[in-house]
Amino acid sequence: MSDTTWDPARYLAFDDHRARPFHDLLARVGATAPRRVVDLGCGPGHLTGVLAARWPDATVEALDSSPEMVAAARTRGVAAQLRDVVDWMPGPDTDVVVTNAVLHWVPTHPELLPRWIAALPRGAWFALQVPGNVEAPSHALVRELLAEPRWRGAVPDRGDEPVPSPVQYAELLAGTGADVDVWESTYVQRLTGEDPVLAWITSTALRPVRDALDDAGWAAFRAELAPRLRAAYPAGADGTTWFPFRRIFAVARTP
Repeated sequence: MSDTTWDPARYLAFDDHRARPFHDLLARVGATAPRRVVDLGCGPGHLTGVLAARWPDATVEALDSSPEMVAAARTRGVAAQLRDVVDWMPGPDTDVVVTNAVLHWVPTHPELLPRWIAALPRGAWFALQVPGNVEAPSHALVRELLAEPRWRGAVPDRGDEPVPSPVQYAELLAGTGADVDVWESTYVQRLTGEDPVLAWITSTALRPVRDALDDAGWAAFRAELAPRLRAAYPAGADGTTWFPFRRIFAVARTP
């Protein structure tokens, strides 16, 4: 998985917006009495407690590859493990796996999914949610700026490639013999404040850029990117910026 440095506080600045897809995903998981529930890529652990509350008799396992995120989760009382998802495999008692806004950082995840599902016990649930907005202006403008002479080569390839389409996820998961439910949603988020789209992507998509640049370079990059984002996502008279936020969901239940 990516070795990107994460800022839990900045990530949680948009907690309400980012949490909604998690709840919509979890609503499609029909497990009643799972033995073990895994939060695969738990981030700062703010949603792991939702899993524990829904299934209070289950063992809840949380892991993330970011030391900063694991530390933040532990301050919430979550016994998070520092572990890369690519090295993880479900145990024989793993009845629910939830991975929320994680797998788009793992280019090999289409190869991992069939292995994980094959290792799950009968009747287990695997639920994933990933962003599907790599072609949106919020991401395309970053790529365009990084391709310009001043920035070309300054940032390693971010692996900013589209995730599989909903149909591709459906075909991949159905090929395992699982019962599959796949859908997509576009949330139109109401953002406010100065350069809100820049603030939004700073906590996620721009993390690899921040890691690659020194403080002066980072300030210069943001200064060039900000007006482009303002033009693509203009604020209304009331100060509201509407930000379309497309997500892809898939839930698989093993036979």
